[in-house]
Amino acid sequence: MELKYRRIMLKISGEALSGDKGMGIDAAILTDISDKIKTAWEMGVEIGIVVGGGNFWRGRSSSGMDRTTADHMGMLATVMNSLALQDALEARGVPTRVQTAIDMPRIAEPYIRRRAVRHLEKKRVVIFACGTGNPYFSTDTAAVLRAAEIDADVILLAKNVDAVYDSDPKLNPDAKKFDKISYLDVLQRQLGVMDSTATSLCMDNNIPLLVFSIKNPENIIKVLKGENVGTFVAREV
Repeated sequence: MELKYRRIMLKISGEALSGDKGMGIDAAILTDISDKIKTAWEMGVEIGIVVGGGNFWRGRSSSGMDRTTADHMGMLATVMNSLALQDALEARGVPTRVQTAIDMPRIAEPYIRRRAVRHLEKKRVVIFACGTGNPYFSTDTAAVLRAAEIDADVILLAKNVDAVYDSDPKLNPDAKKFDKISYLDVLQRQLGVMDSTATSLCMDNNIPLLVFSIKNPENIIKVLKGENVGTFVAREV
């Protein structure tokens, strides 16, 4: 099978794992996502994953709490999601490693770039937890940083919306959907695809991005086959 991408960074929002529950992990959704990741793995794709933690903790919404403390709590939330995803994948026979940006050796490996790349070369799925390990940086920024470090071909941004729009489609039924858009346009229009730090990092390192809905995890496979799904974001389009 002709694959469009050989090494990918899959960014899954924490909220996507909670489904309609709004909090925690929806077992049915975790199962569906894991099945599609396994299919991608069986196709020969090398897969890195960053998972958010918004289904357990939203640091920015914590009233009165110190930002650094709130962000550290968010990093721990990503570990819970990463371990859940690892367990689901390994139950399906997919070899998986979790690497954390904050050392917790009894739970997972520390993040070491060369080790992560070697795992990918050995066809192990690598899940990167704890964001960048630093407060004030989102898991979107972590996904871009790790994608650059492992030399990923593309970042797949799996969200609860199916594409990039010129305004919030939940609030504006006439919102315009973009099939393609440049990073510069995203920044200038303040579209909020990712935070501005992550978007700029993508643009500076010329890493293409695909935004699509994780509500249909089959989209992961469609993207790998080169089908038109969601919105393609790049330095030039």
